[in-house]
Amino acid sequence: MKLEDAGEFELIHQLEKLIGPAPEMLVGIGDDACAWQNTGGTTLATVDSLVEGIHFEPGLITWYELGWKALAASLSDIAAMGGNAGFALVALNLPGSVDVEDVLEMYRGMIELGGEFNVRIAGGNVSKASCISITVTVIGSAGPTGRLLLRSNARPGDVIAVTGFPGSAAAGLEILKGKKKTLKADAVYLMQAFLKPFPRLREGRLAAELGIDSGIDISDGLLADLKHILRASGVNGKLNVDSLPVERLLEASFNRAQAVEMALTGGEDYELLFTCSKPAAAGVARCTEIPVTVIGEIIPGADAGIKLTGDVPPDLNITTPGWQHFGS
Repeated sequence: MKLEDAGEFELIHQLEKLIGPAPEMLVGIGDDACAWQNTGGTTLATVDSLVEGIHFEPGLITWYELGWKALAASLSDIAAMGGNAGFALVALNLPGSVDVEDVLEMYRGMIELGGEFNVRIAGGNVSKASCISITVTVIGSAGPTGRLLLRSNARPGDVIAVTGFPGSAAAGLEILKGKKKTLKADAVYLMQAFLKPFPRLREGRLAAELGIDSGIDISDGLLADLKHILRASGVNGKLNVDSLPVERLLEASFNRAQAVEMALTGGEDYELLFTCSKPAAAGVARCTEIPVTVIGEIIPGADAGIKLTGDVPPDLNITTPGWQHFGS
């Protein structure tokens, strides 16, 4: 059954049955707005969109993966603040030719990822459009300490640390596009890093609880997002390329210059980058199973400059430091 045959309200009805009630909600799906009891504290809200032809190509991603990734993008923003995620609102713009079952499958992806963090879909909107666009708003709150990770809190002397293995998602996209052939097992891991990223909510909360107060997620690329911190804090940074935690499967599939470039500029990894004292970074590393690697330090300066040190590949291409909408 196509959306043009089912209509908006039949789709909403089916989604309501699929998602089910949320006991925490005073008003859930079915009214013009959702409502919940505010228990006090700091509320967080974020919104992100995935647009066909800009953020994804339908032939490279399944509907289930698209739903997972759409929610992951917004959850990662909450993680970058060191917060807890609560509810999600989903706005869909879809061509009438889209099949209802495909939309339900997309929601199954969101529901599964949301289940990892007790995040419920509370409502949203559906509209007809010429291409697919998914916008997810997530409402959350600060953790029990009330501390938040902010871009403006980096100070000279802080180390720069990152979770996971930046560059893996970019490598996966190259493989999905057919630009690189590699062993099947390597390809599956790297493609999944792009298609089903796992937001670091637990690690973000842990960082805030341990007193770290500067952070960001590297959805646009490590260099680009580090630059956001440097600019907001009025400092400069220094990165050691030899310390970059590049996944061994990426290194096995690409040459060193390509691997370093992807780690620095690739984006869509949804890992966390934070700045803090060296003991604080070690504290986070001890308390999580996700690798936490010190890759540089914050240095004095006011132009948000980034100095690369170590064995920098001579053919390294970082002309574009990461993803930029509208090329600005």
